[in-house]
Amino acid sequence: MLEGAEVRLAVDIGGTFTDIVLDVGEARKTRKLLTTPQRPEQAVLDGMRLILADARAHISDIDVFIHGTTLATNAIIERRGARTALIATDGFRDVLDIGTESRYDQYDLGIDKPRPLAPRSLRFTVPERVDAHGAVRLPLDEAAVRALAPRLRELGVESVAIAFLHSYANPEHERRAAAILADEMPGISVTVSSAVCPEIREYERTSTAVANAYVQPLIDGYLARMADALQVEQFRGAIYLVTSGGGVTSIETARRFPVRLVESGPAGGAIFAAQIAARLGESKVLSFDMGGTTAKICLIEKYQPETSRVFEVDRAARFLKGSGLPVRIPVIEMVEIGAGGGSIAHVDAMKRVTVGPESASSEPGPACYGRGGQRPAVTDADVALGMIDPDAFAAGTIKLDPELSKQALLRDVGEPLGLSAETAAYAVHEVVCENMASAARVHAVERGEIVGQHTLIAFGGAAPLHAARVAEKIGVSRVIVPSNAGVGSAVGFLAAPIAYELVRSRHVRLDDFDTEGVSDLLQEMVTEARALVEPGAAGAPVRERRAAFMRYVGQGHEISVELPNRRLTAADLAGLRQKFEADYSAMFERAIPGAAIEVLSWSVLATTEARNPPAVASVARKPAAKASGSRKFFDGRAGEVIEIPLYRREDMVPGATIAGPAVIAEDETSTFVSTSFDAHIDGAGSIVMERKAA
Repeated sequence: MLEGAEVRLAVDIGGTFTDIVLDVGEARKTRKLLTTPQRPEQAVLDGMRLILADARAHISDIDVFIHGTTLATNAIIERRGARTALIATDGFRDVLDIGTESRYDQYDLGIDKPRPLAPRSLRFTVPERVDAHGAVRLPLDEAAVRALAPRLRELGVESVAIAFLHSYANPEHERRAAAILADEMPGISVTVSSAVCPEIREYERTSTAVANAYVQPLIDGYLARMADALQVEQFRGAIYLVTSGGGVTSIETARRFPVRLVESGPAGGAIFAAQIAARLGESKVLSFDMGGTTAKICLIEKYQPETSRVFEVDRAARFLKGSGLPVRIPVIEMVEIGAGGGSIAHVDAMKRVTVGPESASSEPGPACYGRGGQRPAVTDADVALGMIDPDAFAAGTIKLDPELSKQALLRDVGEPLGLSAETAAYAVHEVVCENMASAARVHAVERGEIVGQHTLIAFGGAAPLHAARVAEKIGVSRVIVPSNAGVGSAVGFLAAPIAYELVRSRHVRLDDFDTEGVSDLLQEMVTEARALVEPGAAGAPVRERRAAFMRYVGQGHEISVELPNRRLTAADLAGLRQKFEADYSAMFERAIPGAAIEVLSWSVLATTEARNPPAVASVARKPAAKASGSRKFFDGRAGEVIEIPLYRREDMVPGATIAGPAVIAEDETSTFVSTSFDAHIDGAGSIVMERKAA
């Protein structure tokens, strides 16, 4: 089986499950294991051994190992990172508290702002000052930096972020301060903002540096243990980490800049959905990724996920921008809410059924796992409704107990509201679907899109169970559940290009443009980005994309304008204005004639080509073969138990067509086809649900 075939392994560590995908040439095997939160690498290694045994292979046979994880995100949300100190310029100790001076909810007098990762007691300042042009106004007081070391040791600080004013223009003071601390405190983690985020906007740059410092010891230790364990197992291939922007990078870069991994798992899911969209010719897609802990929703237009330069972690208000901790990194734009199979349901003080964001995770898990969990989760509701075969969950590796689900639902939801266990389960299912539908509506409206005009691509262990109901709520008429949907993010990792994006701030006006200086800066960025990508490209072509972040002088935000991949000349300036005004008009309906334009920051992306599968041939539809069984399903709208057919996905050939309601089961997940939909298998093996004619 392995003779001459490339062996590629992808691992996605989620809050509840660790997903593993092994590609041996064109053959694919998958595994799903419960995550081991205390030592995440344990589930990875156990899963690798199991899946390699399935393929009759050894770890030494693996050529490429691609890894994504939510460890960084979870550490921030759960405040399990390192004890982190911030060293700032004199007078700027409280940047993290002041923020942008805006309020995400103007009329909330008791507004709950996110708690900074570095508390005020661990923030210090030293005399130094660099201006916006990089000129030194006040030399760094090295003695003051050195004097901080005993205090940091006394306070038990494990990691330090250094964020000086205007260090994006001149990083020398930050670098010198870092060198002094490394000399005085050997072994301590030090992050400098000019390396992590060399951009203007003091608050976002400081927040990003602190977030990197906060998760660095955790991620660095985890990746070091993982690398050592793989070496013991005789792994000889290349290791890559998936970044939030949808590319993969080296383990060394990930250990230096772990903040780039904050959304790595969800980014893999967006790549997976974009790949499916391209394969099926779906130009307007809403990807819906629901796992055990969270649900992620992303708009994909013309086969490309939306991207952004800022991501907010740990939002205090679920849908409100500005309520989280800003992290300024290249990221795939998506909305993420605490709605997964493990999300816990309860009745609040106003007698409302609420779901999440608290999750049962993998330990103890939902009540039906029989691992000590007492509180009902979304998975318990799905089991109680009859949507999940309790004997075949996760390919039969986890036996579910429906009675435990019903007991937990009755105790925490049913009895407080006078409902049966089944009606309580229906209420939980409806609420979690409405939460996800609301997130989809908000995400689409913020981008000026009509959500009902999109095709829903559902993946993750829980999404196929809820996709039909979410589609009904948001007016979507077509839903696609791809092959290997249960481990979709890990499959997406295998398609991700090796890539790295750099963004640096340098203010230039178009009417006073330094073409030589800007060209030198871009070339320096190209050299640095390629140096991070080419070793992993293994001879594959590396292309680059350059961009300028431009705005009219005096505006608060910029838009990205693509640049030619060469040195700029004075003759390019008119074209730059035209491109900017065309993009500006597309977003805001009109340009401002004759207004001065400025560039704040510059971007260079170096990347290999993504792996795209061939297009799918159409197939003739025909009635599916006889169902392999049936399920007793509680129809909440009718208030009664009905018998619905159960099909095994592997038994359904391309073209096979069924009418809802029905369940299509497979090893990694199950798809519920509601009464509103018919479903068929397309040429790629995807389940395609289409709304029935009225």
